[in-house]
Amino acid sequence: MQTIKAGIVGGAGYTGGELLRLLLPHPAVKIAFVHSNSSAGKPVYEVHTDLFGDTDLQFSATLDQDIDVLFLCMGHGDSKVFLAEHEINSEIKIIDLSQDFRLKETAGKFVYGLPELNREQIKKAHYIANPGCFATALQLALLPMASIGQLADAIYINALTGSTGAGQSLSTTSHFSWRANNISVYKAFTHQHLNEIGESLTQLQPGYAKNIKFIPERGDFSRGIFASVMFESTLTEEELYALYTNYYASHPFTHISKKGIDLKQVVNTNKCLVSIVKDGNDVLVTSAIDNLLKGASGQAVQNMNLLFGLDEKIGLQLKASAF
Repeated sequence: MQTIKAGIVGGAGYTGGELLRLLLPHPAVKIAFVHSNSSAGKPVYEVHTDLFGDTDLQFSATLDQDIDVLFLCMGHGDSKVFLAEHEINSEIKIIDLSQDFRLKETAGKFVYGLPELNREQIKKAHYIANPGCFATALQLALLPMASIGQLADAIYINALTGSTGAGQSLSTTSHFSWRANNISVYKAFTHQHLNEIGESLTQLQPGYAKNIKFIPERGDFSRGIFASVMFESTLTEEELYALYTNYYASHPFTHISKKGIDLKQVVNTNKCLVSIVKDGNDVLVTSAIDNLLKGASGQAVQNMNLLFGLDEKIGLQLKASAF
């Protein structure tokens, strides 16, 4: 098996830590460096303490360009600035986990990295814009309907996310004393992921009006997204189940359940679970992912595997926490 030399920029944050946990045991990867201005010179395990005994890597303030792939795990807006300030060897493939290159107007040479939508394009790409966490969960609940041109005129979504979705920097709404025993709505109808969701759906169903009513909520847990998506359809429940099952038949991480799903089934995995319930013409699709894995670093590794011609499951056959 080939050896892929990887570099990580922004390795001290949540997505950088998750990426380290996935790449350190990955059979085809050698981590060349982990860049962090704030933690330069420190051992990686001083920031990600669970990695004590797993690696002697230290954070670096310099870039080693003798690599095959560069992961950008920085805050939104920072990737664009970083690439403007650093000339990256054109042979190095880039996977960006921020929102800087997800939309067509800002993408340039970046391909939108949702494998369940663009797997063949990803295989041929050089630069990948990793999807957002909410965007991943919601698109996987809707892509099959768009694929047959039957997205409803109006789609209503309520989705609950864990505190890690807000990033590692402390704020009032991510602090334990505020999150504990609490739920709140934020960015109702205006969440930034709506733009990338709309572009993906119209890719499959041109002319879709993007009439999506999305209510995001902050939950009292650390990781995961649980989304409830409602729309109308004349398809029977059996027809919907067949549609979704067939659409995802060749995609190893998205699974359609005939039973109700729960968040714990996907936490610490790269899976998305989807279930479907119908009442009259009303359809409820629920989807669940781990926001740091299928919604971020796990999907980034899945994209890396595709970029380098590997089985996309390598390094991602992870176990959920059953208890």
